[in-house]
Amino acid sequence: MSSARSVALDPGRSVVEQLRERVAAMESRMEIKAAGEPVPTLPGLAGLMSLHAGATYAVDSASLALALAAGASRAGEWVGFAGWPDFGAEAAAELGIELSRTVLVPDPGEHWLEVTAALVDVLRVVVLRPPATVDERTAAVLDSRLRTRSAVLVVQGDWPRVEARLSLEGSTWSGPAAGAGQLEQRRAHVVVRRGARPARRVELAWPGVRPVAPDVPRRVREIHRASG
Repeated sequence: MSSARSVALDPGRSVVEQLRERVAAMESRMEIKAAGEPVPTLPGLAGLMSLHAGATYAVDSASLALALAAGASRAGEWVGFAGWPDFGAEAAAELGIELSRTVLVPDPGEHWLEVTAALVDVLRVVVLRPPATVDERTAAVLDSRLRTRSAVLVVQGDWPRVEARLSLEGSTWSGPAAGAGQLEQRRAHVVVRRGARPARRVELAWPGVRPVAPDVPRRVREIHRASG
């Protein structure tokens, strides 16, 4: 399996300076989109919401953060993760994130805002775990950068300015009936909230982030077996 490009930095030089050098080397690979244009999402999320260039989205779990980055990565875009020391490469690859086009800055430290802005300059989707509470002024700085560069910011945690907030509700796991072995599937309702609009929700299953088919009533199953 290929690995994410974890950014190895020289401790004797500025973190932001080194990151900008690497970003400049990649910049020609990025096709600029207009702010507001759609950015690919996974099929399982397509009927629930869409991502748009220049916008910020908040999630409450690593599972949703990976899912929002996966659609763009599958479509050939570069994505990045900042503040993810526990980044799960296997889980990311399972969703379709191409690790060879993934930039990982596990610990951006005190310069996290500058690091995130540098990633936004060249990557289509940037997933951030902010290390501290973010105020309106800080959010506005990145908002402007996102619109200029037509990137998408996904924040795991609180953020004052977002296009939508996604959360997981009622998560359940299933696995071997005997209780031994690995868990096989996770089901959860993904809920999308946009301002004052009514919340939208859909039940999805992991791995794959696919819609859960409605359960077939027991009586229908019995009839099917009898007629077969």
